[in-house]
Amino acid sequence: MTLSPVYIVGIGIISPLGSGLPATEKALRENNTAIGPLQLFSLLQGSDPLPVGQIDQEINPGPLPRTHHLARIAADQAMSGCNLPPDAVIVGTTTGGILTTEQLLRKKEQNKTFYKYHGLTTVAEDLGQQYHCSGPLLTVSTACSSGAVAISLALEMLRAGKAEQVLAGGVDSLCRLTYFGFHSLQLVDRDGCRPLDSNRQGMAVAEGAAMLLLTTRDPEEEPYAELLGAGLSCDAYHPAAPHPDGNGAFVAMENALKDANRLPAEIDYINLHGTGTRENDQAESKAVLNLFTVPPPLSSIKGATGHSLAAAGAIEAVIAAISVSQNLIPANTGCHEPDPALGLQPLPHPVRQEVTTVLSNSFGFGGNNGSLVIGKPRASASTSTLQKPKEQWLTIHGTGCLSGAGGQAATITRLLQGDSVGGMAPLELISENLPPRTIRRLKRLPRMALALALAAHEDSGLAHAPSAVFMGTGWGALSETYDFLDRLNESKEQFPSPTDFVGSVHNGPAGQIAIMFAATGANITTSGGDDSFAQALLAADLLIKGSDQSAFVLGADEGHTHFSPLLDPSIAADTPLADGGGAFVVSRKTEEDRCRVRVPFYASHRADDAIAALIAWTKGEGQIEEDCGLILAGIPAAVKEDGEAQLHQFLTRTGNTAPVIRYRSLTGEFASASAVAATIATSFLEHGKVPAALTKEKDLPLANKKILVLGLGKCITAMEFIRP
Repeated sequence: MTLSPVYIVGIGIISPLGSGLPATEKALRENNTAIGPLQLFSLLQGSDPLPVGQIDQEINPGPLPRTHHLARIAADQAMSGCNLPPDAVIVGTTTGGILTTEQLLRKKEQNKTFYKYHGLTTVAEDLGQQYHCSGPLLTVSTACSSGAVAISLALEMLRAGKAEQVLAGGVDSLCRLTYFGFHSLQLVDRDGCRPLDSNRQGMAVAEGAAMLLLTTRDPEEEPYAELLGAGLSCDAYHPAAPHPDGNGAFVAMENALKDANRLPAEIDYINLHGTGTRENDQAESKAVLNLFTVPPPLSSIKGATGHSLAAAGAIEAVIAAISVSQNLIPANTGCHEPDPALGLQPLPHPVRQEVTTVLSNSFGFGGNNGSLVIGKPRASASTSTLQKPKEQWLTIHGTGCLSGAGGQAATITRLLQGDSVGGMAPLELISENLPPRTIRRLKRLPRMALALALAAHEDSGLAHAPSAVFMGTGWGALSETYDFLDRLNESKEQFPSPTDFVGSVHNGPAGQIAIMFAATGANITTSGGDDSFAQALLAADLLIKGSDQSAFVLGADEGHTHFSPLLDPSIAADTPLADGGGAFVVSRKTEEDRCRVRVPFYASHRADDAIAALIAWTKGEGQIEEDCGLILAGIPAAVKEDGEAQLHQFLTRTGNTAPVIRYRSLTGEFASASAVAATIATSFLEHGKVPAALTKEKDLPLANKKILVLGLGKCITAMEFIRP
């Protein structure tokens, strides 16, 4: 069967080179650089500001943070001329509203309403509202590969028939966290960015946004390009440094070529990740030379734009589309003396020549690697077929849980007594089974993630560790982020902590899991607020294909004394702090499976009738009454009124009389509470009953019954768990 092509029919870009395709193409043709001294915010010390890639265009002031404005500019360009809403929005970002948060913290602002756009998920939510998207609004945070990973997920969603039109890309703004963070790692070149140059000293931090409108529909006009394939991998080597031999980069490129059904000799141009740091350029060069006998023309544009972090992969996907549509190969700006030790010859000047296929690389902290293959659009074949979405289940081989009560055994024991498991387990308890050397510099969230993965793997009994990691976290590493900013302010910007900066990235905990278990497959962190775990499960479903593949799927969030009450709308000043998470080892195998989980239902509350769609997903009215033994309903406190109304409507229209447990009353309020609820569901199914202490009547048998875990409020999600 030939799958329908995935066309790039809309493009939006804003970067230091300019806004829109014409300005970007002109800057590339003229080999301009836009790197210059920081001007966006003032520094407390009198030293000369570091060079950055800063957008000069005036950004409208208002309640929205700078990241959100940049995303809107790029998305408006991509959606121009399109009258239909996208079926999904997928955004890669690492900064979210942090620039605004930094300013608020400096003023010691305690009004939490001013922090409402801090979360990474708010960027995708804002775009979803702007373009009336009623489907999934996914947020990917895999450091500097985020934009490329977001586009990769969009490709898989379109191929699987789960959408026909997706808006996907990446965005980040400059902020103090990244400006001082990369400087603390001594990764910034004071003379600007010089990728692949003998005298290169590092990167230039930048900002920008790029969005692609992707579709499997036959385009009415000539598309810009076609997204042919994607490849993901993880180094599983170091939290901040690439594998010295470029092993992960090689695998990502190789996977992308296989996915696109292309040979290395068919690539006309390689858009390198090329950050200008000595280690990154060396590792990528080794990977390229291992894959290409004779490399095609290649260059990095980061000497022109700087490194825009999560936006980089999406911006460079746009550059790839420009290359194939305009037959233009950009120069390796900033490189004056190519490093002979690298064995590559980057282009010193822009070149006009036929370009049919481009390979574009994006690599990031945690060893997260993504490569895209973009080519000239092919004519849509009349025999091509859009794959219909199949009902998919993931097999659960092992589980792990953390709550205020402790691990899974302690959590279930307390629940069997009808008691709450809310609160925060002591850090010593979380860490008791973890190697001391591994965790000596790790704070709460990465330790939680490692403990969950270790428990799930041991519970699975599988001889081999999973090769992929999918983690959901609503707020990321709050301890590291707060401590970095606090020390930055207390030291008047003189002594930022490199350790806290590396740990502050949302994908840091998933990277630690990959290192511990040598998991070199896809490594994706989603940050969708209260729906983060469901988003991780969706990503796992899209990328786990063969029966020989297994993966960790987990969700975790930490409670933080200062940040949680400010950032999480469900946590009031007097709300007891709680945290925890849940983890699974999953695969497509059906042998010796203990439980299965159905790939989540996911819809925005803005959908015309999201409840009707949910009922249809559960096999229609009446069917759920027959099949469902228990409903675990997750209603965050911030959306209690809307969530209760949605639950009432669902129960009324289905006629369901199964017991309903509002699980946040048991787990406490935190974004990844649904991951705990998921492990509770599997435990009840394995025990074959729901304890009387929770039903308030008697033990409820679950023979041949399903447990439905609902998420209600801003988005409506559902997961079904069954015993085989």
